[in-house]
Order: sequence, then structure tokens, then C-alpha cells
Amino acid sequence: MLDATPLLRAYARRRLAFLARQDAVAAQRRELMRLLRAARETRFGKAHGFSEIADVADYQARVKLRRWEDFWREWWAGDFPRLVDATWPATIPCFANSSGTSGGTTKRIPVSRAMLRANRRAALDVLVFHLANRPQSRVLAGRNFLLGGSTALESLAPGITAGDLSGIAAADVPFWARGRMFPPRDLALVADWERKIAALAPLSLTQHVTSISGTPSWLLLFFAELARLRPGARLAELYPALELIVHGGVGLAPYRTSFAAWLEGSRAETREVYPASEGFLAVADRGDGEGMRMLLDNGIFFEFVPPEELSADVGTAAPERRWIADAELGREYALVLSTNAGLWSYVLGDTVRLLGRDPPRLAVTGRLGWSLSLAGEHLIGEELDEAVAAAAASLGGSVADYAAAALPPDESDARGGHLFIVELSGAGAAEAFAAALDAALARANDDYAAHRAGGFGLRMPRVVLVAPGTFAAWMDARGRLGGQNKVPRVIADPALLSDLLRFAGANGEKLP
Repeated sequence: MLDATPLLRAYARRRLAFLARQDAVAAQRRELMRLLRAARETRFGKAHGFSEIADVADYQARVKLRRWEDFWREWWAGDFPRLVDATWPATIPCFANSSGTSGGTTKRIPVSRAMLRANRRAALDVLVFHLANRPQSRVLAGRNFLLGGSTALESLAPGITAGDLSGIAAADVPFWARGRMFPPRDLALVADWERKIAALAPLSLTQHVTSISGTPSWLLLFFAELARLRPGARLAELYPALELIVHGGVGLAPYRTSFAAWLEGSRAETREVYPASEGFLAVADRGDGEGMRMLLDNGIFFEFVPPEELSADVGTAAPERRWIADAELGREYALVLSTNAGLWSYVLGDTVRLLGRDPPRLAVTGRLGWSLSLAGEHLIGEELDEAVAAAAASLGGSVADYAAAALPPDESDARGGHLFIVELSGAGAAEAFAAALDAALARANDDYAAHRAGGFGLRMPRVVLVAPGTFAAWMDARGRLGGQNKVPRVIADPALLSDLLRFAGANGEKLP
């Protein structure tokens, strides 16, 4: 296979030089005005006076915040699936299926041709930052392995399709990259996750794999299949040319120890990305844990809203709306997007924290609603991930997966508490894990520490340790194994929590 990395290297030099000169505020102001010009003749653009908007403040005054349900009800449902000049010009050619992170009703997210081009540019930025860190890279000398869901697309109407984001991306791979992708089309189409990885694992070992991309939890399941084929082998032996693992979808923190073990002796690096059905938002340009650089010139305008100011009906609220010019570093925000697929001031559902301004870099802290706050402790997803990982490490183990839920006060205890269902790799006892977790949460969150002081405000976390493979089997039973599906980190639905506990063999536990 011809090594195309020299061509990529030439592009990377130009792109990195451009990014080094980029003014973040000017780039975002320019991006918003481009979007408004492009969409001014759409029904949405005319209704909101896009042609008259001159600056960010005017835009924010004219366009209220909306969630997916608002767009669906007000702008898309009547004409679906043929959306023509509704919220974005011309016809929307495809829709990304998204159920959110916890697996609710499937949402159809518009993906325009402009968004497809933007996603391709973002994928190149992943490689650009890799080359910046690894100047002697030969990442395009071998196969780039995408461990995703089925790439099969559903036909909604002539010329209009829907499917997982991985399927849409696979259908839009540029000609020069097609011969460098893995798996082959027949296996990429397979929806049955277990059958898929059983076929992919041995075949991949015959390939010259230079990069692997996927969700951390499913990557580890795939590596476990490799371990079954080659007991004791690590990635350095299985894929000697591997130099890049691209991961996203969920935070790496709970899985970091497991990845470190798999990467022992390897020259591969991990690089976090932030792709969503609504757009490709950010790419890590530094080391693991240092956040991701926002893609400011690629068809997305970012706004930041304090999550506590978002009401159930976001369209009637008047929350503080900031953008890259005035968002505060270190503060948690709900992310709001305006995109080249016709989303305008769209509440994404993720929460983030800005880590820097030059260039703007962010970390994902969780999801709206993904917090535990029975007594005002407001434990966010980032803190939960880090604390669970720290508790496991203190016992010499690592986390395969976990979920958490609030346990309100009951007749047996007037204090509320938290329940953690944890699949632990390595030995451990629930009581010891709970004590280590309690200490880690107190270190991470001052309010939690205050409420736990003396045991007066919150009781000790309750921990249920489940057998290896439990979460994968549970997701499989729910039809959500592998691909872009994610284990819900915080479970607010008592029925879903009951189902998980019952599946884990803990149906004798007292449920909230």
C-alpha cells in the first residue's frame, strides 16, 4: 500500500500554521455570519431576520434556545423526511440516528452536505494534531480501523437516508481513503456486535493496522476478544505498526488503567475527539487529560449557558448566553450550537468546562441531568468518572464499566445517598470500594465532603459489584451492544435501574 502520509504532512504544515495565527473570537464571529448568510433564505432564516443580523448580540436576541423536540415540532415534523429550505438551504440528504446517551426515543438529526464536508475536515484535523506530536508518523501507510456500529443506512425517501453516524461517515469516505479503511464493507454492515467482533478480531491481526478508532468501553471489549485469540499478548505485539488510538463518546477516566495495560510497550498514543450527531466539535491537540481544542472554523458557532439557568422549556427562559469572547474559564456550561446543518442555538445536552483561551480548549464534564445532587452536592459526570477510577486503582483494579443512581431518604434512613453498580476488573470487596469511593468523591467535591462530614447529610455510597461481562450482557439484552451505544452513567429512571439490578442478580436489593 502506498504511504500517503507525506501528502498529509504537507497539508498538516499549512493547517498548523493557519491555526497558530487563528484569533478565536474573530473566527467564531466570522463563522456565525457565514452560517447566517447561507441560511437567510430558508424559512427559519426569514422568520428570524437573518439578513438583518449584524453581530452576536443581535443573533442571541432574535434566536431563542431550542432543544431537538422544539425543532422537530416547529420546523421539521410536517415535511419529514424531505426537508427543503427549512432550517438549512436545499435538501437534507441524510439524518443521524441519535437516542441521546441513555437510550431514549430515536431522534433524527439533520446532516447536510456542508456538515459532511465539515466532518471530513475535522477527521483530517485529528491526523494533523497527531503528526504535530509524531513528526515521523506513517499513519497512512496502513489500515485505519474504525470500530463502530453497523454502516447500513435506511432509505427514508429517494435520495434521503438515515443511520448511525459511523454509517454516514463510512458512506462519505473520500476516494483516497477508501483503500486504507478497515473493516471491509461486508463486515462493516454487520449489526450483531458479538458476531462482528468475532469476525473482525482474527481478520484484523492479518492487517497492517496503524490506527484504531472507537468508544473506550467497546474498544476494551474488542481487545478482550483479541486476548482470547492471543492470550497474554498486548497491542504492541498484536498490531506492531499501531501508532494512534482515537477515542470519544464517553470519558476515558474510568478506563485509563485498562488502556495503560493494553498499551504497555506500544508506541501508540491515545487522542480524544468530540464528535456528535450534531457536528464534530473538538480534537485533543495535547496529551491525555489536557482537554480538546475547539474547531472554531468548521461550520459551528458555540454558545455557553450555565446549566442551572436552563428550564424545562428553554424557549421561554432568558438565561445568560455567552460565547467564546466572554465565557469564563473553569466554569461548567451547557453547550449550545448553531451549525451548518440547520441547528440554531440548539441545546446539545452536554456540559463542558473551558480550560484555556489561546487556543480555546474544553473538557466534557457530563450530560444535562447526569448529576447526583440529593443534598446540594451536585456531583457531575467528570467527578464521578474520576472518583470511580481512583477507588478501583486504590484496590489494585480497574473499571470495566459502571452506572450510578440517587437513593433518596426512606423509612430506614432519613439521609439520602448514592448507589454505584460497578463492574470491577480485579479483586475487590464492595465495602472497601465504597470507602475508597467516598474518600475520592470528598476530595473531588467540597460540597459532597461537607455533607458527608460526620455522616449527617449523606450516607455512605452503596456499592453493588457485578460479575465480569454484566454491562455488556445487559446492553445486549436491551439491543444496545457496541457501536455508538453508551452505558448510562447516571440512571434517573427507577424502572431502568431496577432492570439493571435485576439483570445483575441483585433483585433482592431495596430499590428507591
